[in-house]
Order: sequence, then structure tokens, then C-alpha cells
Amino acid sequence: MQTRLLIVEDDLQLAQMLGWHFSDQGYQTRAASTCAEAIRELSRSAPDLILLDQQLPDGTGTELLRRILAENPDQVVIMMTGQHDLELAIGAIKTGAAEFIHKPVQIEKLEQTIERVLGNRLRAQQAKPAPSPGAELPTRNLIGRSHAMLQVSKEIALSAESAASVLISGESGTGKEIVARLIHEHSRRSGPFVAVNCAAIVDTLLESELFGHEKGAFTGASDRRSGKFELAQRGTLFLDEVGELALPLQAKLLRALQERGFERVGGSELIPSDVRIVAATNRDLRQRVGEGQFREDLLYRLQVISIHLPPLRERKEDIPLLVQALTQKIGQAIGKPSLPISGEAMALLLTKDWPGNVRELENSLTQAMLHARTNLITPELFDPADASTDWGSTTDTGGAGETLRGERLPTLDEVEAAHIQKVLDHTQGHKSQSCAILGISRPALDRKIRKYDLRVGGK
Repeated sequence: MQTRLLIVEDDLQLAQMLGWHFSDQGYQTRAASTCAEAIRELSRSAPDLILLDQQLPDGTGTELLRRILAENPDQVVIMMTGQHDLELAIGAIKTGAAEFIHKPVQIEKLEQTIERVLGNRLRAQQAKPAPSPGAELPTRNLIGRSHAMLQVSKEIALSAESAASVLISGESGTGKEIVARLIHEHSRRSGPFVAVNCAAIVDTLLESELFGHEKGAFTGASDRRSGKFELAQRGTLFLDEVGELALPLQAKLLRALQERGFERVGGSELIPSDVRIVAATNRDLRQRVGEGQFREDLLYRLQVISIHLPPLRERKEDIPLLVQALTQKIGQAIGKPSLPISGEAMALLLTKDWPGNVRELENSLTQAMLHARTNLITPELFDPADASTDWGSTTDTGGAGETLRGERLPTLDEVEAAHIQKVLDHTQGHKSQSCAILGISRPALDRKIRKYDLRVGGK
């Protein structure tokens, strides 16, 4: 029996190309270009899989997805979009999409995705309940349109639907606590989000911090005190820097997870615990296990679900978005208006590797805004050693340029041309994606391509 495929896409050329391709592959294909047409097609037949575009003339793919799954929770849907938007990705996966892919569509990758989701069709868990209408998805602090961050957003949505423990790994400053909070906020847990930094409290006090203590349990324990496990009942307990736990405390944490209960320090009563554990580490816990510094059985308990946050140097295309959001945040904190950043300063930020990741970027922008004497963030407001960097250029404007300590500084046009070319190369000439990263309109991008005679898609 042929696999039935419904293509909901208003780009008729793309819809036709997909229809021809998958018909040749043995699929029975039908097409719709609007939400209304898709609903009529669904009333006639039940496709095995739907390819659903996000932007349609009479509504959004997400709205149509909710309607489809409300009538048939087992329907398999793959969303397609030209937008690199984290909230959109989380919303689609949380609503019940089996996958979320980006345009321009890569046929080979799409084939693999379809084979995978259809291969797992016999699973009730593929259908996910729709969120309440109008619900806000709290992605305010998770910033980025890179492929890596969109993947993180999918993992957040999938993790939120589960009650299993989550282990978030990543370098310092990548935003592990932000991800932990998002998992909690998306989940159905009614209790609070409670965080504890395992590296910030000495071992002798951390047990009491986690499990609480009875009156008289030790010198100074004048009253009974509730610990983080107790405070997080029916909620989420976030264990930051869990790799720093001492081995004896690891054993007690493991017991609490296995028995779903704990004893206060100095007590003997087992207190039932309804707590979802989300842990984070900047250590390689597998290596720590090999060194005898971390219990393997505890690692298995913690990493039922794993999420890895990429360092900023691996997603530099997100830096312009981060700068925009962070300057607004910093301005509110220091009582100053958000300042725009010059092309030279942005080019400087894009050259750095940021070993401290987003936290280091925020600190650098804070210092720049505190020391700014004009309404513009310029390179000299950062580390002087960085400000003298020669960024190079891809365009000859005919000018000699200014020099500083014998080094040629590029003109603003040269910096802008180099940055736009870098973005075009990164997106492989995809103008819509390039506009989203650069924060400019399509006509403005076309004008700059002509002005600087830039390459588009290897041309």
C-alpha cells in the first residue's frame, strides 16, 4: 500500500517539486496551498504524513497543526518554515509536530526525516497534547537562530513533556540555568523551581541544604529546617554544577532518587519526594566516572535526557541578536538607554572566541555601555588589545584607510561588506535567512549586495 503524503505549501513551485519527487519515490501525494484546502483534503482522506508550511495565505501552520491534532492526535506532521525562530520551533514541537525543518528544503535530509518519523509511526507517544490557547512560550532569555540553538529548543520542548531527569552540559556562561527554567516553565509541574549551586556550598553544609535538618542535628541547629528537596515538592529541583558533589553526598542523592524520598539530617523518617531533577555541569562526567570522582549509577539516573549547550564560538551567527537583547537588558539595569553598536564594534565582537560565552559577552557590553560617552558603542570601549585588531576586508573601496600604531583600520563600508559577505556565505546565499541574521529588509540587503558587489550562494 502506498504511503499517503499531503503537502501543504503555498509556494506552488516548491509544492510541485516535492510532489513530483515523492511520487517518483512511490508515495501517493496530494497538495494544498491554504489552510482551507488542507482541511478539505483531510475531510476526504487520512494521509500518513503531512508536510506543513508555517506561513500560509489564510493562517499559520501552527494554528492548522493544533486543529489537525485536535481531531486526530495520531497524525504525523512535519513543519516547514523559512524562519529561524526559537519560539516557533518550541511551539511546533510542543504542540505535536513530529519534526521541524527549515527552508531551503534539502531533499536528501527531508527524505531521511520522513523515513525516520514514519518508521516510528507505531508509537502513541508521538502525539503531544496541545497547549492551552494563547499560552505564552517563555523563550525570552533563550536567544539565537542558529541550527544548534533551534535543536536545543526542540530538546527543551520534548523534555518538558517528560518527568524524567535531565542533565544539561555545557561550558560556563552558556545559559544552563535558563534552559532548566524553561523546561520547568513548559512542564505540567505545579510546584516551584528551586535551584542550588553544588559548588558554592561546602560539603558539610550541602547535605543540610539539600535535605534539611532536625532540631539538634548538629551544633547550631536550633530549629527544624526544610531543605531544597522539601521546598521543591511537585516542582523542579535544579542542581547546578552537580559534578562537584563529594562522593558521600552523591550516594545520598542517589538513594533519594531511587527511593523517591529522603531523610533530614539527624532524622530517621523517610519523607516522600515528588521532585523532578534537572542537573547541570560544565565537567565531563563520563571522564569523572573513569577517574573515580563520580558515581556511574548516579550519572545514569541524572542523564535520562541529555541536553548539550554549544559554546558561543560555535554559533557566532547569534551574536548580533544577543547584542541587541543584552544591550536592552543592560540599559534597564544601569538606568541608561540601549545603545546601538557600530559596524566596527560588531565586527570586533564576531572575531572573538568568547571563552566565557554569553556571560563574558554580557560583561563586555556592560563595561562598554558604562564607559560610553556618546550614543554609540564603538571598538575602543572594549579591551584595547581587541580594538586594534585588523579585521581585513573583502571589498576594495579605493581608500587607504586610517592607521593606528602602524596597523590599517578598515573603513565602515569595508567592515559592513565583510560582515554581510560572511553572513551570506554562512546561509549559502539564502537571502531571507541572511536578512533575519542581519536585521535588515530584503530590499536593503539587495542594495548592499549591488553596492559591494558581493557573492550570493557561491556566485
